Amino acid sequence: MVNPTHAATVRRCHTAELTPAELTEARALCESSFGDFTDADWTHALGGMHVVVEDDDRIVAHGAVVLRRLMVESAWLRCGYVEAVAVADDARRAGHGAAVMAALEELAPGYDLLALSASAAGVPLYESLGWEVWRGPSSVATAVGVVPTPDDDGSIYVRTNGTPVDLDAAITCDWREGDVW
Repeated sequence: MVNPTHAATVRRCHTAELTPAELTEARALCESSFGDFTDADWTHALGGMHVVVEDDDRIVAHGAVVLRRLMVESAWLRCGYVEAVAVADDARRAGHGAAVMAALEELAPGYDLLALSASAAGVPLYESLGWEVWRGPSSVATAVGVVPTPDDDGSIYVRTNGTPVDLDAAITCDWREGDVW
């Protein structure tokens, strides 16, 4: 259980600044939170900025943002794509997820928009923070062309950072191994 008399610390850093032990601990947190967290899922979270919340000398929450390209109505946008947001079971409902998202959202000026693929458990958090569901159809750009991803429709959330976008338009992500969204 998180110690209520001890203040948690929030730290934002690049993947290269995390120690091997911290990377292992953050990945284990994601694996325990998601259950089906794969090697590809973890790879998607690397190479960008991470936020870790530490309490009682352990990581109780994690999230990352990486650069991706998303196409909206034929225009490619620089997207800060949020990955691997997880909070330890015994640390939930203490504001750690909101702290992770606030620290990641501070990076928004570097991108045209922020986006993420929400799990059902994450939707209430994202909606409470003002993230909006993408209402248009989704797809992925592959070597053989644009392929619809209807199973992802309704789970993509964005923060537009002032960039005018039509949330009812088609949205296409760049291809990657594993879950494309």
